[in-house]
Amino acid sequence: MRSLLNFLERYNNLIILLILEGIGIYLLSTRNYYHNTRVVNGIRRVTYGVEEKINNTKSYLNLRQTNENLAAENTALRNSINRLARNNNSVFFSVSDTIYQQLYQYTTARLTSNSVNKQKNFFTINKGTSHGITNEMAVIADGGVAGAIVGCSENFSVVMSVLNLDFRLSARIKANGYFGSLSWDGRDYRKAILSDIPQHVNLSIGDTIETTGYSAVFPEGVMVGTVIDLQKPGSDFYSITVLLKTDFRRLHFVDVVANMRKQEFVELENQIQ
Repeated sequence: MRSLLNFLERYNNLIILLILEGIGIYLLSTRNYYHNTRVVNGIRRVTYGVEEKINNTKSYLNLRQTNENLAAENTALRNSINRLARNNNSVFFSVSDTIYQQLYQYTTARLTSNSVNKQKNFFTINKGTSHGITNEMAVIADGGVAGAIVGCSENFSVVMSVLNLDFRLSARIKANGYFGSLSWDGRDYRKAILSDIPQHVNLSIGDTIETTGYSAVFPEGVMVGTVIDLQKPGSDFYSITVLLKTDFRRLHFVDVVANMRKQEFVELENQIQ
C-alpha cells in the first residue's frame, strides 16, 4: 500500500493529465461528427490490419494442404484433357479402355525422400502397388520430365531421377523434330546433355527440348528443358547443354504416368526381336 501511495504521489500529475486527455478525446469523438468519424475510421483501419495479418498467417499455415489440393486438381484436369483428346480422335487410338479411350493415365504422388548431390540419384514417392504403380512408369513434375519408376512396395515407389548417370531419355528438338539421347553428366543438377544431334541441324539457344514418345514409358511432347549451350566436340554431332525444366531441389509433388498401351507395345517389340 505504501508503494502504491508513493507511486501515485510521484506520478499524480501524469496520471491526471492522461485521464483528462482521455475524457477530452471521448467528448471530442462523441460530440463532434467529424472527429467521431475520424476516430471510428482509425479504429477500423487498425482492426482490418490486424485481421489481414491473421488471415495471411492462416493462409501460410495452410499452404501444404493447398498444394496437395492443387496437385490433385492438376491431375484431374490432365486426365480430362486426355479423355477429350482421345474421344475427338478415336479413329487413331484403339485401346482396351473403351470408355475413355485414353492412352495415358495420371496419378499424383508426394515425395518422401530425395537426393540431388550423388552420381546416381533417386527419390521416393508415397504411392506403390496398392495404388496401381508398377515399374517403368514415367514420372513428371510441373509438366517436365522427372524420372522413371524402378522399384515398388505396397505403399511406396522408388524413382530413378533424371539426375542419375544410368538414366537415358529419347528427346527431340521441338522446332525441327531431330531427336537424340539425353543423359546427365553428374555435374550440375539443373543441366543435362543431349547428344546424337547432327551438326548440320539448325539450332539456337533457347530451343525447347521435349520427349519423343518413342518408348512405352514417357508420353510424347513432355517438356525436358531449353538449350543453353552448343558445342562441336570434333565429331559429327553436337554436344548440347539443356537447362532442365524440373528443379529437383524443389520437388514436392509429381505425377506418375501409366501407358495404357504399354503391354501391347512391349509384346510387339519382343515378337520382332
